[in-house]
Amino acid sequence: MLISPAYAQGAEFGGALTNISQFLPLVLIFVVFYFLLIRPQQQKQKELRRMLGELKRGDRVVTGGGILAIVQKVPIAADRNGKQVAASEIEVEIAPNVRVTVLRETITSVVKPQAANDAKPAAKAKKAS
Repeated sequence: MLISPAYAQGAEFGGALTNISQFLPLVLIFVVFYFLLIRPQQQKQKELRRMLGELKRGDRVVTGGGILAIVQKVPIAADRNGKQVAASEIEVEIAPNVRVTVLRETITSVVKPQAANDAKPAAKAKKAS
């Protein structure tokens, strides 16, 4: 005979190890995606929800349409249980004496004013005079 007989491989520990090693790259890819994509996005959304919950009059915000505005009124509403919660609508000023009402969910970020570092250049300008 020119062809040798083929015997079926028994279901032993080697077969289970092969199955695990086939799924290991998929598990590894999921772990990498979780730590590089999913987890940072969840933290960013959590921070945005916190900032939206802490909105107050005078905060400078950016809406979903890219409009810079200053919060003028954050009304308080009552939920079903009678508990005081922030309303979903916020009144903002987009130009002097131009106020519009926007939904809280359309606010994408709160702009924090940054202190200018003008102290050193101003001191140099005084010395030069």
